[in-house]
Amino acid sequence: MLFGTTDLAARIERAECRMLADSAAAVRERRDDGSLFLNALGGGIAIYAGDGSPLNKLAGLGFGDEPLEDSALEPIERAFHELGIPVQAEVSNLADPAVAALLNRRGYVLEGFENVLGLTVPVEALPPIAAEIQVSPSGTDEIDRWVDTVVTGFLTPDTQGVPSHESFEREVLEAVIRDMASSDAVTRYRAARHDEWAGGASMRVLEGVALLTGAATLPHHRRRGVQSALLTARLRAAGELECDIAVVTTQPGSKSQENVQRQGFELLYTRAVLVKPPP
Repeated sequence: MLFGTTDLAARIERAECRMLADSAAAVRERRDDGSLFLNALGGGIAIYAGDGSPLNKLAGLGFGDEPLEDSALEPIERAFHELGIPVQAEVSNLADPAVAALLNRRGYVLEGFENVLGLTVPVEALPPIAAEIQVSPSGTDEIDRWVDTVVTGFLTPDTQGVPSHESFEREVLEAVIRDMASSDAVTRYRAARHDEWAGGASMRVLEGVALLTGAATLPHHRRRGVQSALLTARLRAAGELECDIAVVTTQPGSKSQENVQRQGFELLYTRAVLVKPPP
């Protein structure tokens, strides 16, 4: 059994923060109007990557050597609120408990949760990919098609489980997913079913952690094994890259969570999504 320890959670959160930081850097390189920022904070990071961006958040808090203090939060909150947007903090239940207590005192309210699941790699027995589905790495020559496929899948989510508290404009989501997937550290995958594009996904490796990200299936190809095929292909690749753990983040009770648990993933910890609106 894979057990969610605080050390494992800290390692996963570091990998997530690094991925977010690289994505924010890609946004800055593409479009920096002077308002974008990326700051270390409480063992994690604070990011503002543009109006409406899903990257706008505080992540990885509570895993640093020093406690999070009011004096560190105040300028970050002020920067977000001067832009007229709320501050969103995603806090692991394995982080320093003082973080959630501090955020509560400062007026943050609970908006939702997300689950972090993991699987030990290499996986001894992976299910076969259905004959009608082909999964392969997706090159830079087809990134427009890949982004369109993934975004379309994201914008038509399954209704199973707890709904997300967030929604994003297509144009914003396309830009962010492109930035996140364009890094040399990311491998993109496409799935075809009966030779027709059916879905896409990505994977990033850091510190032996394979972050399985960006997975989406076009609505008319769902319930046909596309997600399972993309998962199997990435787990095989993670093993070849000598990762020791693969990680997925899902909405609680979602079809995505059901799919990965069917392949052996176990719940490691939950992140609370805490939000402080502008005054």
